[in-house]
Amino acid sequence: MDEFFRGLWSFATDNWWLIFPIMAMGGGAAKAWEQSAKRRHQRRMETLRMKGELKAAQIAARGSSGPVRNAPKEIDSDARLPSNQLLERLFAEHDEITARWLDYELDVAKLIAFPAMSDGRQPLTAAFLRAKKTADALRPASADAKVSEQQITEYLDAVGNYAVAFEIAEKDARRLRDSTFTEPERKKLDRAQKLLKVAVDESATQAERNLAYKRVRDELEGLIVLSDEAVQVLEKQVAREIAAPRPPTEG
Repeated sequence: MDEFFRGLWSFATDNWWLIFPIMAMGGGAAKAWEQSAKRRHQRRMETLRMKGELKAAQIAARGSSGPVRNAPKEIDSDARLPSNQLLERLFAEHDEITARWLDYELDVAKLIAFPAMSDGRQPLTAAFLRAKKTADALRPASADAKVSEQQITEYLDAVGNYAVAFEIAEKDARRLRDSTFTEPERKKLDRAQKLLKVAVDESATQAERNLAYKRVRDELEGLIVLSDEAVQVLEKQVAREIAAPRPPTEG
């Protein structure tokens, strides 16, 4: 052990100048860690702010008056509505969120631009998908269905969580875009986006559209998983007949 410390001291004595770059590296690492911690804190605060704003917007949309101090009062305010009217409002909100999600899920161009929205490995996307599953499971069969006050309360809370989870997942996906991919993968996504424009271009020939579609699928292989529904939508766009040119009108 003594020999080790003597050797270390000898090395430090002979290479004293290394202390400066080592200190600089240590300072840089500390600064990077501090900035990362600040970003994490800002992200948590932004998430909390967004939840509060969305909750307030949901309360306002339901016509609640006066300040709302806690969740039970909010639920009591809604519970005074006839159950079928409340369920109709909740169905409309539920369907609107699902439609906004399907706008990503079925649009290949959006999936390429914001791949995190279809990636269940992303924590916020996974949280949204769990919230969707819960809201779907708690949804009554119809607005006239016989449901208890407890069931309505649970469904109301589930729809609220569903709305919040979607907004947060969407904002994160738009922030991330393709940053989670490597540079070669980003180039493939870029090529796929350009080829997709040809695949759905009505001015292109059918052969050109078919070839572009095949190349889109090749570029996305292993990067983005397209749902069967998204593939069907895209194939219909690719296969649609090219509109015949209108004959010139006689003057």
